[in-house]
Amino acid sequence: MIGSGVRCMLMRGGTSKGAFFLAEDLPAGPAARDDLLLRVMGTPDPRQIDGLGGAQPVTSKVAVVSPATGPDRDVDYLFLQLGVGEPTVSDRQTCGNLLAAVGQFAVERGLVSAGTGRTTVRVRLVNTDAIAVSTFATPAGQVGYTGTTAISGVPGTAAPVELDFTDTEGSVCGSLLPTGWVRDEIDGIEVTCVDNGMPVVLARATDLEVTGYETTDELAADRALADRVQSLRTQAGALMGLGEVSTTSVPKTTLVAEPRDGGAICTRTFIPLQPHPSIGVLGAVSVVTALLLPGAVGHDLLVTPPAGGPVEVEHPTGKLAVAVELDRSAALPRVRRSTVLRTARKLFDGTVFPRS
Repeated sequence: MIGSGVRCMLMRGGTSKGAFFLAEDLPAGPAARDDLLLRVMGTPDPRQIDGLGGAQPVTSKVAVVSPATGPDRDVDYLFLQLGVGEPTVSDRQTCGNLLAAVGQFAVERGLVSAGTGRTTVRVRLVNTDAIAVSTFATPAGQVGYTGTTAISGVPGTAAPVELDFTDTEGSVCGSLLPTGWVRDEIDGIEVTCVDNGMPVVLARATDLEVTGYETTDELAADRALADRVQSLRTQAGALMGLGEVSTTSVPKTTLVAEPRDGGAICTRTFIPLQPHPSIGVLGAVSVVTALLLPGAVGHDLLVTPPAGGPVEVEHPTGKLAVAVELDRSAALPRVRRSTVLRTARKLFDGTVFPRS
């Protein structure tokens, strides 16, 4: 703590924005920590006018980073999703978008030494106990944020960040297909429930009486759709072993449709009921993993990429390329690795003053 303020770095990671803290700069107890972070973000308030939050879930996020607690990683990363209009703090999922900035933050704060040219940081995702490897530019031993890589949903270009995931299969629910089936039926709608780093419920958009090509504003205005999504996800949550999920942010719900912009599949995602302006990194990884499984909902809609090539996932603001490598030698395919390319940028570094 610095006076009445807290040392903080605001960073964009992928298509999300969040406040990054060293664990040592926050209260040790979860209750005191969460109370402080709600005041930092300006929650509860739909506008978050008195805090750092940007009035939507993708900008009401926090990363808590600490030195490694094991030999197979460099740093630990705890993700916290803060509510906007409601005073909630959830650690039930991780965030692959903010992950794109965790390695750089670790270098900036001196937890990891920068390499010459490029640096690789092994990150333990505390929420799911998985390991991700982040590789990014460090010209002259300093983090480089400038580059020519563009990602959908973010204006301009920046330096590329390679995210490589292993051991994410079933990291929240315990198995890739947590219900035990590649398809289930809820409310008369066929769904696939999957967890490859993020619990997701997949359904065809047309089965929920939408096209799957609507804008986020059009989806947000459809209250009947929100009710159906909530019914699907709460029942799926119980089937997936997540218990009562009506007030939590997982599982996510993704509606799929045939691609129409040169990609492999078109998606519309809800977190949990608000339409996502794009799609989360690990949400996309789980969606692509499911779509690669014969018999899964949406498998027949997928335009299969060349062998070994990434799957281009269309979303409301563009595309996200995801590569998932499966081991199909067993009766049930296993996930070997997943790779996503993102960008990140430091927005400010200093002291944040939470409301009293």
